[in-house]
Amino acid sequence: MDGATIKRDLRTGRSLWADSPGLGVKTRPLTEAISVDVAIVGAGISGAFLAHELARDHRVAVLDRRPPLMGSTLASTAMLQWEIDLPLRTLGARIGEANARRAYRRSRSAVDALQKIVADEGIRCGLKPKGSLYLAGDEYGHRALEAEAEARAAMGLESRYISPAELREQFGIDRTGAIVSEGAASADPARLAAGLLRRATEKGARIYSKVEVLEAVSDPDGVTLLTDAGHAVRAGKVVFCCGYEFPKGVPTPGAKVISSWALASKPRVRCPAWLRDTLVWEGSDPYLYFRMGGDGRLIVGGEDEASATAHEDKAKLKRKCETIASKLRRLLPDLEFEMDYTWAGAFGESATGLPQIGPVEGHDHVHAVMGFGGNGITYSVIASQIIGCTLRGQVDPDADLYRA
Repeated sequence: MDGATIKRDLRTGRSLWADSPGLGVKTRPLTEAISVDVAIVGAGISGAFLAHELARDHRVAVLDRRPPLMGSTLASTAMLQWEIDLPLRTLGARIGEANARRAYRRSRSAVDALQKIVADEGIRCGLKPKGSLYLAGDEYGHRALEAEAEARAAMGLESRYISPAELREQFGIDRTGAIVSEGAASADPARLAAGLLRRATEKGARIYSKVEVLEAVSDPDGVTLLTDAGHAVRAGKVVFCCGYEFPKGVPTPGAKVISSWALASKPRVRCPAWLRDTLVWEGSDPYLYFRMGGDGRLIVGGEDEASATAHEDKAKLKRKCETIASKLRRLLPDLEFEMDYTWAGAFGESATGLPQIGPVEGHDHVHAVMGFGGNGITYSVIASQIIGCTLRGQVDPDADLYRA
């Protein structure tokens, strides 16, 4: 058997987060058959949030064919936003205005919940609350952004439209307009995931690595996972949190895997004061996005390409990152920086920008978390809340938003 999930090379280059301190997580080999309440397949950021949520009242095992954190988590730029890839008004045209408002409110509350978890658990991951600056671009111009800001403000979200003159005066950026929002944050995604996994193990969760799940066999009472270690894992429930290595047999309508690129500058870049407290992105396709890290590094990404494998091309990594750097220099000409880290990774998109979270049709007791869209870490929080409710026999009021 060749595994229960699709295998991909998820990253190319070297991520800034690979050199973060404090990434140690206690793992163990699978040396005997085990039985647990919940088996989580995947030890990245989604699996970490889920393990943290469930370990307080379930016997939890986390399994990964890689060491923890070594999949898509290291490719993240960790812009922790509640703003969804599709603007509120565009999303409303696809899933209905009431559902779009629910999705935006849920994302907003998830960023607050994330910050509370980090504070309550004392996780040191460089978390910093920030605002967001959404620039008009070739896909969403100033009229679209003005209407978008009004729609958000009408439902109580902290957003306001600023004119080209205000944008130049406050931010030194020459665009036709922008939306300024509050309630975002940034962090080191690897340290965040490691911290969550460590807290989960303190609550009794066990992390098994390197263990590959070959097959999941459901029956009326639970699921048996067959592994390459030669020992089975028996679980009452199984949750696949495999990032963009989708579980085989799980339908993903309207979803696709693309490639994205990112870079980090050398530390201590001199930048405008506002940039230290602001995440920046634009309404263009492909769009540029950037922020500052705690050590004064610029972290910049973009140039997405509709290919599941383009990120594997090392020559393209150099070209794409040079393009990203050139775009940033044109936008902020006074910003002087040198590239230090460059990386690329697989990335998931959906027709709505929303993730897929919930039970897998035709497989009793099996759930999947598919973090499509640009808010991967925010969606990981939502997934842990929804799956947590479900496994406790409760109903999350927004669970229907994230069903396939």
